[in-house]
Formats: sequence, C-alpha cells, structure tokens
Amino acid sequence: MNLVELKSQLHAEGFDRTYVWEDRCGVFYAEHTHPTLTAHIILSGEMNLTVNGKCKTYRPGDRCDVPAGAVHSALMGPHGCQYLIGEK
Repeated sequence: MNLVELKSQLHAEGFDRTYVWEDRCGVFYAEHTHPTLTAHIILSGEMNLTVNGKCKTYRPGDRCDVPAGAVHSALMGPHGCQYLIGEK
C-alpha cells in the first residue's frame, strides 16, 4: 500500500486531516463518539471495531468509515495495529 496515494485518495474525498496512528497489542478504546466522519485504512496488524453494537475485524488494506456521532469501540489485534486516519 502506498501511503502517499492513500492520503491523496482521502483528501480527494474531502478528508482535510489525515495522519498515521499506531497502537500496541491489546489496546482498547472504550465506547465513544467523534464529532466528524472518520476513515480508517489498516496498514498493518488488525483492529476489531464495534460500531453501533456490530463488531468486525479489519486487516491490512481494509477500510472502515465511522459516521460522526456513531458510538464505537476498538480493540487492537495480537500484533497491534497501524492505520491511516482521515477526518472530515
């Protein structure tokens, strides 16, 4: 995956802020919300994301968008997770 291309794609979709974030194995973010739409593109590792009560595992190359105001939580996989975030 080309990070420059992924960032460019997000900017073209109107995501004005993009950055790479990395979490260690087992990091857990309890239920919370964000005021903006967020896109997450998995670069390495995996993330188990629960949005509005539905859980799905995301792996490298996968993208998940979390709508503004959606209640969600996340648990990082056994090797942690590195991901590109876009905020709109």
